[in-house]
Amino acid sequence: MKQILSLAAAAALGLSSLSAQAVDFTAAIGQSGDSTMVYRLGAQWDWDKSWWQSDVGRLTGYWDAGYTYWEGDETSSNHSLSFTPVFVYEFAGETVKPYVEAGIGVAAFANTELEDNDLGSSFQFEDRIGLGLRFSGQEVGIRAIHYSNAGIKQPNDGVEAYTLHYRTSF
Repeated sequence: MKQILSLAAAAALGLSSLSAQAVDFTAAIGQSGDSTMVYRLGAQWDWDKSWWQSDVGRLTGYWDAGYTYWEGDETSSNHSLSFTPVFVYEFAGETVKPYVEAGIGVAAFANTELEDNDLGSSFQFEDRIGLGLRFSGQEVGIRAIHYSNAGIKQPNDGVEAYTLHYRTSF
């Protein structure tokens, strides 16, 4: 738990420079690869930059900070905090804009066991891919997120989460 609190403090200090930008909030629900329910709350800050803008779409991105609760029985539930830069290719559209996204970031888990998986360490990398639709300052989509310590410490069972998410701007 001390590791998660340390990561949260570091993330808060690092994100203080982003406070001038608008923050979007996300909520997600889904399941892990072993059918454990996953609940996630997050905050996102757009990069306010575009690359390769054309009639087809544009490349952009955002910072994502999230808290995930991994539901399980008394011995297998877990909590994690994560921080990930995410690239998004947003296709052109007038009212609805489809998109695909991918990112690699870091996460810290409260303990190293989740379901029947031994993560090996609390520190994990977060790899994600997703797709969805943006409309009227909102977004709905699906994501696949994989957590692994990349072999830094053994064992390295890793875990996946497959979620449906909703994002809104305030």
